[in-house]
Amino acid sequence: MTPGSASRPGALAATPRVTSPAPRDVWERELASDPTALASQTPEWLDCVCASGHYRDASRLYELSSGRRLVLPMVRLGRPTGVLAIEASFPPSWGRGGLVAVGGAGPDDLAAVFADLVERRAMRISLRPNPLTNPAWAKARPRRAITVPRLAHVLDLAGGFARVWDQRFTGSARTAVRKAERAGLTVECDTSGRRTGVFYELFERSLERWARQQHEPRALARWRGHRRDPLRKLRLIVEHLAGRCRLWIAWRGGEPAAAILVLQGANASYIRGAMDKEIAGPTRANYLLHQLAIEQACEAGCRHYHMGESGTSASLAQFKTRFGALPYSYADYHLERLPLTTADRLVRTAVKRVLRFRD
Repeated sequence: MTPGSASRPGALAATPRVTSPAPRDVWERELASDPTALASQTPEWLDCVCASGHYRDASRLYELSSGRRLVLPMVRLGRPTGVLAIEASFPPSWGRGGLVAVGGAGPDDLAAVFADLVERRAMRISLRPNPLTNPAWAKARPRRAITVPRLAHVLDLAGGFARVWDQRFTGSARTAVRKAERAGLTVECDTSGRRTGVFYELFERSLERWARQQHEPRALARWRGHRRDPLRKLRLIVEHLAGRCRLWIAWRGGEPAAAILVLQGANASYIRGAMDKEIAGPTRANYLLHQLAIEQACEAGCRHYHMGESGTSASLAQFKTRFGALPYSYADYHLERLPLTTADRLVRTAVKRVLRFRD
């Protein structure tokens, strides 16, 4: 569909009117009335993705016959359109997209959007929704949609921080926070971006640690990490989400121990973390950083604190549940004309087998 175009000629009256890219003023109004909205569903986040140099705005506004309006934040890889187009809401490593609508998107909303997307000629359309909305997505998904199961943890902030601390944090989490407070840590919250270099220094140390844990070559781990999250990407996030981006850093004796990056809007999302385990482990620095970020999110009126992907890691899931975060199973949804998802799985499996053989 060309920018600003309406629904296809000859379509049924019930077919939504579609405008792409989505008008920013309408998008902002829908965001303001969606209780599940995330910072990664904002126009600013889409601009950040596009500023990386690989993507173009492919957002879509749906106007239903009932008068209801829905916005799908989405980008297109490069210039190709039609049968060569690859679109995503959002691409790998760029967070969650999905529909934005007054009161949140329901199954009927999603059915209308899926019906439109299925008819498009794109080679692939990928959708990664908010985990809290997955029941509606699962109900509306068309048969041809390929699903990739995922798992995330989300903390409910209802009742404010006092209730979260008393009733949702486990005793071990509260103990860890108190230990961190006695460990001589200094914590700062940078919203200007001046500490991005510090975060990336810790990220580099984390890549070294992850390489050892996964028994893979350091060069491969560093290449993958830098490709997924280059320093420029971090700077773009801070630049485009000014006021919504919070970089929490814990220091001990002038040395950075740990850092977390949190996006804050109607809901808060922890999107990246890094640490020097030699310092952060004994001091429980990560517990203190999350406690402070959660407390600030409560004070700002956020409804949820998203703690990100947990995958199959039992230790990571345990860490998150200590704060009271609950597991949410959800899925990525792919509409594709070539078996790209299957090919990706085969390549990943082959690489893992090679690494295990080398070990």
